[in-house]
Amino acid sequence: MADVYDVIIVGAGPAGYSAALYTTRDRYRTVMLEKEGLGGGQIMLTERVENYPGIPLVGGPELIAAMHRQVERFGCAFRTSAQATHLRRLEDGLLEVGLNGPEETLQGRCVILCPGSAYRQLGVPGEAQMRQATRVSYCATCDGAFYKGKHVLTVGGGNTAVEDTIYLAERFASKITMIHRREEFRAQKILVEELEEKARQHAIEIKRSYVLEAIVPNPAGDEIDHVQIRNLKTGKPETLGVDGVFIFAGMVPNTRWLASSLELTPEGYIRCNCMTLQTSMPGVFVAGDCRQGATMQLVTACADGVTAALMMKRYFHDPKSWGLAQAENLGGSGW
Repeated sequence: MADVYDVIIVGAGPAGYSAALYTTRDRYRTVMLEKEGLGGGQIMLTERVENYPGIPLVGGPELIAAMHRQVERFGCAFRTSAQATHLRRLEDGLLEVGLNGPEETLQGRCVILCPGSAYRQLGVPGEAQMRQATRVSYCATCDGAFYKGKHVLTVGGGNTAVEDTIYLAERFASKITMIHRREEFRAQKILVEELEEKARQHAIEIKRSYVLEAIVPNPAGDEIDHVQIRNLKTGKPETLGVDGVFIFAGMVPNTRWLASSLELTPEGYIRCNCMTLQTSMPGVFVAGDCRQGATMQLVTACADGVTAALMMKRYFHDPKSWGLAQAENLGGSGW
């Protein structure tokens, strides 16, 4: 008989580590899978974390290293360079996760999915280099405070782009140039109206029918020298000096491999009961940025991991309760 874990956690980001902390402390046999050589997810690309409660300032890699040491101390097993390729429920009720192809599989009584999401990148020259230099960001809440009194470029036309441009203008940036590739914003009209009002109150210049073509580093490669944008109507290129670039092009959940196994939203996020984090497959929970309704924040990803671990424990106590968990029968005393 194949070796069976109590829980297989797919993804070694903050949600996965938080889930593992609770499962291992409860002495459930736990293995965590990470497709890369190192875990951590998006937070590994963040040099300064200032919005994690109780920790005034910490680097993303430093925080993940501490999480790793913590769960390792309680006996969590790790598999790196382990790309999950399929998920299925077997006839005996166990769950099977394929690794790096169809040949190798792991079996578990429960699976907690934490594969996360990736910011959609534009792929323009200089984007990757300046992202590594922390001069390109995809999250105003995460990085806005680093641009107090600075000139930033924001790119996008959806709700997030509009809301976060307003957020940056009201709290941090002294000047914002916002570009959108179309004449009409995709954001809700009421948000666009608010943006136009804020543009009159703050230094927000809105450029419609413009695209970002390149982010040009300075000679040292640690700052942005300028960006190149282009007017789509005239074809005319323009050069703009900015201190930072915020790209709001949406998120891409790392869930393509689950399309034939679970119910996903049209955008690829895992459908779930947002209270219990149960998915459409019994025994499979989801946590973090890959689930529908996620707020894409470090602290809420951690909270999801804890919730999934506690709901897993409840599932082990009463497997027949799957899909029936409502607020009134979850109990008030906790686990």
